[in-house]
Amino acid sequence: MVTKQLFIVRHGETDFNRQNIVQGSGVDKEINELGRHQAQQFYEYYQQIPFQHIFTSSLIRTHQSVEAFIKKGIKHSILSELNEISWGDFEGKLQTPEQKAIYWETVKLWNSGDLQAKIPNGESPLEMQERQKIALSQIINSEEDVLLICMHGRAMKSFLCLMLGESLTKMEQFQHTNLCLYHLEYDGTTFKLLKANDTNHLK
Repeated sequence: MVTKQLFIVRHGETDFNRQNIVQGSGVDKEINELGRHQAQQFYEYYQQIPFQHIFTSSLIRTHQSVEAFIKKGIKHSILSELNEISWGDFEGKLQTPEQKAIYWETVKLWNSGDLQAKIPNGESPLEMQERQKIALSQIINSEEDVLLICMHGRAMKSFLCLMLGESLTKMEQFQHTNLCLYHLEYDGTTFKLLKANDTNHLK
């Protein structure tokens, strides 16, 4: 099997990112002016990479972040299984001190091994990663070998754990910023991490 190259990026900035309003899987906001600039910088830096297949979540902010590549006619598949985690009752709301306290307590529970914990009416990491397994199977079984994937911050942390065989308790080791890049190789058996949270294209 030919080694697959997976270039995984987080979407560009949205106004809700800037305003500290929770998005999750239930809020479908467009990227803002800075997000479009980040997307253009990423395109200019990586346009020479011969991407053969683009995978995005079903949320518009991921489509817009790699739109310049999609417009080149590269095959594009939308996988809802790549959507962000559901933040339940917090989605679409400005983060209050009380909500932030609940959020960090939930993350603490995840780090200590309680992977069933979730924001009220939201999704647990285990539930998110179960659907991500469906997406990963489609991605690695695609006919193409140079792949561009655009997804979301918390979802990316879980997806990287899945690919690299790490426990979900290790999610916090994978940092991210808007339009950052993770680059992995897949040899048919294992994934190798080549770049992590790379933002050289944004400088």
